[in-house]
Amino acid sequence: MTFKKYFNRMVIVKKIAVYPGSFDPITNGHIDIITRGLRMFDELIILVAYNPNKSSLFSVEERMDLVRACLAGNNIRVDCSSGLLVDYVRSKGANVILRGLRAVSDFEYEFQMALINRRLNRDIETVFLMTGYQWFYTSSNLIKEAAGLGGSVKGLVPDIVNERLEQMFAKVKE
Repeated sequence: MTFKKYFNRMVIVKKIAVYPGSFDPITNGHIDIITRGLRMFDELIILVAYNPNKSSLFSVEERMDLVRACLAGNNIRVDCSSGLLVDYVRSKGANVILRGLRAVSDFEYEFQMALINRRLNRDIETVFLMTGYQWFYTSSNLIKEAAGLGGSVKGLVPDIVNERLEQMFAKVKE
């Protein structure tokens, strides 16, 4: 926590960050960013984004439940939103957007998003964390594709997510 002086009184200010994403599904790469983000911030809000233009494997509610199950006991909140990210961040009393980067290919898109968010609200900063090297090639889309074709994604996603993927794709094959 940070202390700020207001009118000759010390006030405790919590450092709150928002980590947005589709989390369809949450991967061990996401968990890596969240775990490390929790060392930097007093509270982390995991924002499951709803994008009607994207076809999702799991519903927003299912994704939120999976995030909660994977991160039980941590100082996080899980929420969803379909609105403007900077408006959401401000409404929660946060001023940081946490983003994970896997490789250079992620940087251009993330950099553009950070610039437009900065243009929309100059009080909100974007912090980038590189994911652990073992997760560089891991993405939710690759996980879904591999699992959908019968490949094992064990070790790339939390066990509960692996089980849900196996259940989901077993139904599809029937």
